[in-house]
Amino acid sequence: MAEPAEPVGLLTDRYELTMLSSFIEDGSARRQAVFECFARRLPSGRRYGVVAGLGRLVELLDGLRFSEPDLQWLLAQGVVTPAAADYLRGFRLDCDIDAYREGEAYFPGSPVLTVRGELGQALILETLVLSVLNHDSAISSAAARMCVAARGRPLIEMGSRRTHERAAVATARAAYLAGFATTSNLAAGRRYGIPTVGTAAHAFTLAHASEKAAFASQVAAHGPGTTLLVDTYGIEAGIRTAVEVAGPELGAIRIDSGDLGEEARRARRLLDSLGASATAITVTSDLDEYLIAALADAPVDAYGVGSRLATGSGHPTAGMVYKLVAVADSDSPGAQLRPVAKTASGKVSLGGRKTAYRELDPGGTATREVVVLGDARDRPSPAGWRPLQVPVMRRGAIVHRPSLDQVREHHAASRSELTPAALEIADGGPALVAAPAQEAHP
Repeated sequence: MAEPAEPVGLLTDRYELTMLSSFIEDGSARRQAVFECFARRLPSGRRYGVVAGLGRLVELLDGLRFSEPDLQWLLAQGVVTPAAADYLRGFRLDCDIDAYREGEAYFPGSPVLTVRGELGQALILETLVLSVLNHDSAISSAAARMCVAARGRPLIEMGSRRTHERAAVATARAAYLAGFATTSNLAAGRRYGIPTVGTAAHAFTLAHASEKAAFASQVAAHGPGTTLLVDTYGIEAGIRTAVEVAGPELGAIRIDSGDLGEEARRARRLLDSLGASATAITVTSDLDEYLIAALADAPVDAYGVGSRLATGSGHPTAGMVYKLVAVADSDSPGAQLRPVAKTASGKVSLGGRKTAYRELDPGGTATREVVVLGDARDRPSPAGWRPLQVPVMRRGAIVHRPSLDQVREHHAASRSELTPAALEIADGGPALVAAPAQEAHP
């Protein structure tokens, strides 16, 4: 029997619904409130982050419901009070959401996502918002660095076997929007239209009586333009056998072991000597941005990245948090919102609704990120200030649905605004810091 999908309403932490129960009891659940999602800092050594997951998030929010069986279970577990269960019965999200576009670069303090609505509704979005944005943004931030290191050579996402089966699909999507060319994951290809690649593993070669028989089988099924894995036994012998079987029209070879730079150089010389000068070389094996950068001068045509992208070893957490920044003191229509902020050491935040801009010099290079206190979205943008948030949801209805290719294009444009220093692979501090401004216009 297939594993059932968890109800979206239960993809949360218990304390969100216990808080909701208390707010309902004290009468404040329907007061207007504003929450913001942001990162206090970037992972150590990172110069920028890349927002990802927004498209997945809004689709999940669009289906946020609490079924009667869910509510009965919550009541039986003592998670919610009967009044809270009534509040959640027939639940439909009625919030406004503004956010940085997917693919946008972000920095410490960037208000990546803003939710305004009833306190009781906005409160319970915390875990879902953070679980999606933290995971996908961590992947895309690492993927963007790998794309910079690759210097235009294509990258293949192939981390499905290193993570949860559902996370694998999200990983492929986040990597693609950050610039990866393809994925090995078929579900991601089917769902999001990402080009898929993949031919054979070492098991395929080992299952045949000889490497030549394995290659002959693969070429018979997929044509000489296929990619042959040549390092099951010995790379030089594998290359010779591959060209013998497929001819000089062999599409590519893949090398998955050894000193990849040196092996690629030897492979290129041998392929050229055998008349297979058009055969591409793909390398795999625990690659990350540092190893990819180290291979910049090697004759490598494509990189396959798995473990270091799909697992925590290659993408430190994005570290985003979801905090209440303003709340009304009554549920009267038009009640003024009071700014609120945490002041604990090391976790200080800035209260009040904010509007974010990226300041660009005349050449289009980002020089500063400005966070304006207050809602200045409807005011004209100052010259050289690019507004960063866009309307994503209004009264619970999705109003922003770019295609994944449009997201990919926006990421490329956002990354092009960063300085060469910001794009260096070497560790460093944030390229920009979200600087608060007291006025919307300088």
